[in-house]
Amino acid sequence: MTVVLTSTAFRHGGEVPSRCTCEGKDVSPDLTWTGLPADTKTLALIVDDPDAPDPAAPKRTYVHWVLYNIPAGTAGLPEGATATGLPAGTLEGVNDWKRTGYGGPCPPIGRHRYFHKLYALDCELPDLRRPTKPALEAAMRGHVLGQAELMGTYQKKGRAK
Repeated sequence: MTVVLTSTAFRHGGEVPSRCTCEGKDVSPDLTWTGLPADTKTLALIVDDPDAPDPAAPKRTYVHWVLYNIPAGTAGLPEGATATGLPAGTLEGVNDWKRTGYGGPCPPIGRHRYFHKLYALDCELPDLRRPTKPALEAAMRGHVLGQAELMGTYQKKGRAK
């Protein structure tokens, strides 16, 4: 089986709706997954933007959301998922705003790509105490059974000056 990650908010390669961005309510999109390997114990989710600050001259990958130890029996996350609404046992890492939780697209210039990456893991990770993306990736090393990606794009609507 192949792990598949989808959302009703946008299709792969489509535009992230403004309600899920800094120009809207800044709520996370709903996410649904299927095809997890049989030995999956937990899941991890990382949402990032490799086009920061400018897609024409990217300098870094900006991290928007870090979750781990999502129970394998979970089929997805609802739109607007917050710490209190996450599946029991799910732990949060810190994003590049230096806080936990979802931070939606808010590109300073141009159209950016936002990658929602789901990892099926063969274990429950220890409490990493609000890990960064690199710390979570290091902890996952050797434990990834499968993964899926959903990419959406966004460019600020802005106003003509």
